[in-house]
Amino acid sequence: MIHIKGSDNEYKISLGSKDPETTLSVINKDILKFIKKLNGEEEEESFAYIHEAAKIAEYSSCLRSKCGSVIVNGNKIIGKGFNSPPLNKTIDHCFKDNLPEDFKSDKTCCVHAEQRAVMDALRNNPEEIADSRIYFIRLDQYGSVKKSGQPYCTICSKLVLDVGIAEFALWHDDGIYVYNTEEYNRLSFQFRSSNIIK
Repeated sequence: MIHIKGSDNEYKISLGSKDPETTLSVINKDILKFIKKLNGEEEEESFAYIHEAAKIAEYSSCLRSKCGSVIVNGNKIIGKGFNSPPLNKTIDHCFKDNLPEDFKSDKTCCVHAEQRAVMDALRNNPEEIADSRIYFIRLDQYGSVKKSGQPYCTICSKLVLDVGIAEFALWHDDGIYVYNTEEYNRLSFQFRSSNIIK
């Protein structure tokens, strides 16, 4: 459930987590128009896509985190992707470990799962990208789906918005939430944390 706290001008939306870092601070109550929790049949269908993204994540060769993503339009998967170094090369160490603190670009050595899903959709189903929905998951160290925190990857938030994907879906502690991609992008730019590994 989304909890709203605060004055008329500032609200906090908790995505079901006890972790305060997964609480979204927003300035405008209109945000509720851009985020919805799925229920019933739509939630069941979405869990099937979460499961598919988890299967795709198993192909990842990332040394830190295995991620998967699918893009869906109607009931059809139009793009799939997993994170791995470019050209799916296997590497023996994560480049992130040796980067200086002041490195100013994306610190991961992998192409993100969402980026690969978008490239797959552009290559194979470009006419179906408009108004689609992208699902993203991360696997834990045991290969199980790890629940998502709040949006934070601006690389992917900008990309999915720019290609015309309408919605971004994440599985939070209390269910699957769907974000309008414009709002997802805005929230990603607001996020601040030093512990995120993508």
